[in-house]
Amino acid sequence: MKILITGGAGFIGSELSGYLLDKGHQVKVVDNLLYGGTSLLRYVNDPNFAFEKMDVRDRDKLKVNLDWCDVVLPLAALVGFPLCDRDPVTARQVNYEINQWIADNKRPEQKVIYPCTNSGYGTSKDGSVCTEESPLNPVSLYGVTKVQAEEAFRNTDNCVTLRLATVFGPSTRMRTDLLVNNFVLKALKERVLVLYECEFMRNYVHIGDICRVFDFILDNWDKCKNETFNVGNDSINMNKLQLAQKINEHIPIEIIKAEFNSDPDVRDYIVSSQKIYDLGFECWYDLDAGIEQLIRAYGMIDEPWYANY
Repeated sequence: MKILITGGAGFIGSELSGYLLDKGHQVKVVDNLLYGGTSLLRYVNDPNFAFEKMDVRDRDKLKVNLDWCDVVLPLAALVGFPLCDRDPVTARQVNYEINQWIADNKRPEQKVIYPCTNSGYGTSKDGSVCTEESPLNPVSLYGVTKVQAEEAFRNTDNCVTLRLATVFGPSTRMRTDLLVNNFVLKALKERVLVLYECEFMRNYVHIGDICRVFDFILDNWDKCKNETFNVGNDSINMNKLQLAQKINEHIPIEIIKAEFNSDPDVRDYIVSSQKIYDLGFECWYDLDAGIEQLIRAYGMIDEPWYANY
């Protein structure tokens, strides 16, 4: 298939592009290269890879690319609450408005897989497990704009929306602000982790499993289309203290609980991905594997420590 990835030079897109090329698809990435383009250089010798530097908000250029493809993977976004709070206008335009435009202008037969975030669940007030039927309660502009875009695609035929857990693992466009990636880096550099709101629950998923789930959905389109799926590794739903203790098994560290401070990231939830498991998808990468991969990756790079700030 001809697959268009917006924001494909980012943390996920840089790995997903190669994964889909290996599956025999034609892949075109459009990206403004805010964080550079070196993560995609390894694909330039592949005749099935194409790239165009552009702002996704350029609707004339985007329309040309939309007309070319069979599948759209709208990854372009300002990711994370710090970046969105710093530039709320761009956050609304890129995270929501242009995705509403894609939903309104795609051809009926075109497939769309939109990666939302389970940040939309916000805080589980009663401690219950969040399923795809649970109410959404985003607690940040980032969460709000992503949920709005999800709703735009859910109102369109031939679309699948995903609510991704906190992604971890190495990428050629590394991110060090993601919780697991950040904790491993701090453990290596400082040998201490200071935990705020250490009881807050979060769920996680390896970037390799994220690449695999896009491929799984394309291979099982008739079973998946027009559905929403949580995507996480349910075996590693854990709080921050448990995460720190797991990292301590690989990197000896001091763990400090900051009892009188609060974390500006107030997400706290347990999420079930059983719906997509029931269709046959399973996660291959556990937290131990991801931590070991990150240790090796951080041993190879000194800077820059990319983060979406």
